[in-house]
Amino acid sequence: MRSIRRSTFVLGVFVILSIVVIIGVTQGYLFSADNTYKQLSRFMDVLKIIRSYYVEDVPTDSLITGAIQGMLEQLDPHSIYIEPKKLKEITEQFQGSYQGIGIEFIIQNKVLTVVSPIAGSPSEALGIRPGDQIIKIEGKSAYGITEAEVQKKLKGPKGSKVTVTIRRPGMDEPFDLTITRDKIPIYSVMAHFMINDKVGYIYVGRFAQTTVDEFDKAYRELQANGMTALLLDLRGNTGGYLDQAFKLADRFIDGGKKIVFTKGRIPESNTEFLSTDRATIPKIPLIILIDKGSASASEIVSGAIQDWDRGLIVGQTSFGKGLVQTQIPLSDGSAVRITTARYYTPSGRLIQRSYKNGLMDYYTSGYDEIVKSEKDQKHNNRPVFYTHAGRKVYGGGGITPDVKIKNKTITKFSTELIFKRLFFEFGSRYASKHPGLKKNFQKFKSTFVVDKMVLTEFKNFIQSKKMEFKEDEFKKDLAYIKLMIKADIARNLWGSKEYYQIRILGDEQVQEALKHFPEAARIAKITVW
Repeated sequence: MRSIRRSTFVLGVFVILSIVVIIGVTQGYLFSADNTYKQLSRFMDVLKIIRSYYVEDVPTDSLITGAIQGMLEQLDPHSIYIEPKKLKEITEQFQGSYQGIGIEFIIQNKVLTVVSPIAGSPSEALGIRPGDQIIKIEGKSAYGITEAEVQKKLKGPKGSKVTVTIRRPGMDEPFDLTITRDKIPIYSVMAHFMINDKVGYIYVGRFAQTTVDEFDKAYRELQANGMTALLLDLRGNTGGYLDQAFKLADRFIDGGKKIVFTKGRIPESNTEFLSTDRATIPKIPLIILIDKGSASASEIVSGAIQDWDRGLIVGQTSFGKGLVQTQIPLSDGSAVRITTARYYTPSGRLIQRSYKNGLMDYYTSGYDEIVKSEKDQKHNNRPVFYTHAGRKVYGGGGITPDVKIKNKTITKFSTELIFKRLFFEFGSRYASKHPGLKKNFQKFKSTFVVDKMVLTEFKNFIQSKKMEFKEDEFKKDLAYIKLMIKADIARNLWGSKEYYQIRILGDEQVQEALKHFPEAARIAKITVW
């Protein structure tokens, strides 16, 4: 039986090799057929050896998958193989919707815990709250459930029903809810609100299928509320669809100007994206916040705005991903995502950071963020370019901000509090004990203080979780800890929007950025705002 399987396998590989040779002959400009046949013969030899002599029986599909992954690793950090199950999940994240009950959740101490119901979802309509614990699904215990199992059990076709048992902080007994699944939006605009009487704030977390539509809606709402300047937050936005990045930049840049262009090895990869007049919004001072987590599509937007002197880029140097991937489906439902082009900002900058020293270096290192003189610039070995107005900008390592603002670092103790989700859990408990706070968010925002009594309660809560309490680090991060406690109480009383409104009160990058709107107006040649 084993010899039959091996013969079938060898025959299959021979057929593949024959096809490759034919392709190599007919498409000689792509590769040498002789050389490809020779290398694939070597690959087949190794596969035969493994199947004949390896200590255990290894499924052929596992070996082929490993070989594909290894092959793509030789290209660049962003060319990857995506297995069928993962492909479905990734596609869903960027499509803008899925079908289910509509909750953001975490697994807290092996318990499925609601972070927030999604706006407009069946869960929100039924009154599910942040901090609610789903302890049973269809009468079966959900203790110890994995994220994959949550997806499987709570997602489902629109119109289907699922019954969950909820334990709510502050209530003595759990209760059942039967939820009818529906189409659930996946938002790109994580928050939008007025910071003050003039400045609107929009936080775009990723570039998905509906990003620009969401942005337009948020912008109109802020405009109706008197916005005369915009702070666009792209920190931590790792990218997404290139067309959405182009359309967002198009909102700010006059028609007929180059926003981004791509170059590849084949002519089909060479494309120019020019701005249009029909999408341009009224010209107001603009600041874009970026950091080391801003990549790809975020850098396209930031680079275009900077090169055309349309606004001010503030924060930290971005990640530096200047490669364009094309996703190509395979017959078994999987896909390969391979780099087909490099993209360039309007001034001609390639912002891709070097990955020649391996993945670890690529994901952990970066260029020096402060360039003080020509000598420093030469030392950093980054090419110099110029904006439309003649301002100096740099390529080869992300988007360098016009105004550098370092992000505040916190101690390991505070980091552990975040990883263990203790701010969130404490906020849930506190909110359930003080429901009266929910009457007025603006009053809470301006008058609620995390005082000694609240801090003592929080300390006791930490110790009840058997986490080592570090007094020195607690004192060092006291302002940050107070802010996070207040923000997570707000999240549990109202939702994510209110959480972000509290968070930015202590966000040093945001507060510093607000001081630079006169400069943003000057760069864009806006005299009245």
